[in-house]
Amino acid sequence: MTKPQDQSTPQDKPKLSPGDVAEPGTPGTGEDVCPECEGSGQIGSAPCVTCGGTGKVTEGIGGG
Repeated sequence: MTKPQDQSTPQDKPKLSPGDVAEPGTPGTGEDVCPECEGSGQIGSAPCVTCGGTGKVTEGIGGG
């Protein structure tokens, strides 16, 4: 049985952007340029909603 202090909480996890398929560092994933803003982090004068303004998304790699 896990102790309450051993359980992860929402504030322990990194915030995912809508374009991310997994948390950064997840095996089988990698960082890529955002396909919507092409890495700029902006769509017009507003932050890109797909990458959260970072210009990067976490995507699955490999193939099956």
